Amino acid sequence: MLYYDHDIKYVQMYRFSDRERYEEIREDLQHLKAIGVQIASITCDGHRALLKAINKGYPGVTVQRCLVHIQRMSRGWLSSRAKSDCARELLAICQQVCDIKSIEQSYYWMAALVHWDDCHRSFISEKVINPLTGRYWYRHKMIRRVRYLLIRALPNMFHYLNDSAIPNSTNALEGYFSHLKNHLNIHRGLTMNHRRNFIRWYLHFNNNSHQRFS
Repeated sequence: MLYYDHDIKYVQMYRFSDRERYEEIREDLQHLKAIGVQIASITCDGHRALLKAINKGYPGVTVQRCLVHIQRMSRGWLSSRAKSDCARELLAICQQVCDIKSIEQSYYWMAALVHWDDCHRSFISEKVINPLTGRYWYRHKMIRRVRYLLIRALPNMFHYLNDSAIPNSTNALEGYFSHLKNHLNIHRGLTMNHRRNFIRWYLHFNNNSHQRFS
């Protein structure tokens, strides 16, 4: 896990972990605050543990949801071969999210989302009922999942339109990881301990290299 400063292209902190854990992220943010790191905004994928830790460690900081992540998750859940009109229309709306460059465009996009929701509300609410138990589940769970993703993300999707310094995606960090993975693949025979040491030195030299030429 990297805590990456988008402006100066610098890794402020990193941690080895098998997944995003609330306790670990909260501890990392506390360390960043203790050493005087001032955070203006955080662009992230919206993982629940991460949002909870940010609210605890840096309450009130602007959180920008990664639009590329929203687009990618929506495409994965709906698939490019969506069968229903409801799913195809929602997928088209999600595919437009990274093209929004102005507040006016964001209003049009939100209006399209509300219109879609109104038109397909009965379809989205369709249930399958087990006649023996009386229990039910929603028929179109992937559509509902994407709808819920957008509703939860909506308050934090467009902060970048009011502040050009806020990145609207984590693409810079994704590129950083891709470059690191390419170097690791060259040395794919390393033990886990040696891989960790390789990563430590990689981060160290990249930080120093940027400081030298910035």
